[in-house]
Amino acid sequence: MRDTPLQNQPADYVPPKVWTPPADLGGTFGNINRPVSGARFERELPVGRHPLQLYSQGTPNGQKVTILLEELLAAGHAGAEYDAWLVDIFQGEQFGSGFTGLNPNGKIPALVDRTTEPAQSVFESGSILVYLAEKFGAFLPSAARARTETFNWLMWQMGAAPFVGGGLGHFYRYAPCKIAYAIDRYAMEVKRQLHVLDTHLASHEFLAGGQYTIADMAVWPWYPGSLYGVYGTHEFLGVEEYRHLLRWYRAIAARPAVARGRVVNRRSDTPGEFLRERHDAADFASLNGN
Repeated sequence: MRDTPLQNQPADYVPPKVWTPPADLGGTFGNINRPVSGARFERELPVGRHPLQLYSQGTPNGQKVTILLEELLAAGHAGAEYDAWLVDIFQGEQFGSGFTGLNPNGKIPALVDRTTEPAQSVFESGSILVYLAEKFGAFLPSAARARTETFNWLMWQMGAAPFVGGGLGHFYRYAPCKIAYAIDRYAMEVKRQLHVLDTHLASHEFLAGGQYTIADMAVWPWYPGSLYGVYGTHEFLGVEEYRHLLRWYRAIAARPAVARGRVVNRRSDTPGEFLRERHDAADFASLNGN
């Protein structure tokens, strides 16, 4: 039990009958978020020479797609060559007219496949993973049981991640003040999710069984990638206690395609940890100063 009683924050706050947005929410995204959708300024998107054009940032959701693209190329699917353009969500670049024309929801990542006529736009990271896996016939099993298991875990991740990012990650790292109730609530749920994964991976090599799939690529950047990375909550949550999850996480991290995919469209001050744009495999040489 807490030593002091819970209080409203601010102390006199009572929800109004009808909500109206405050002038400034504060925090990292306080001056970016708005209660309406659509473009806020005119900006065309760049187009490179490859059949696939990706507009993204190296957040956990962005990493899912670049990891799959690098895995496809490593597996010999030359048609998966792509240009990856940075859309800096911290600067509000996702609200340009070109980007919202691809994704009316204004969230990264968004993909354009120029091999079709007309070109096909794809948005939502899970949808992009399925689209690419089906296009190239890779990392999505054809056998009914394994395919269903892959979708089970892919959809689990899509539904569970908001508790990590918009919940714990936001209130632990980005909110302008620390609210114990919010942090405790989301820490409880994220710990439960970590236990779900750890229990499952105690008897499975990969999420869908014995085969590496898009489900693993979807979950890996979030659990526990985001907890070690963008949110810095690994010690707070005791991530090291989930040994089966860590076995799986480290095995995937050791894959060369994953090492490449995780740095594409990243923003970082650490040399070797980011590649703002990717247009060719040779671009990765710059990570080591070559």
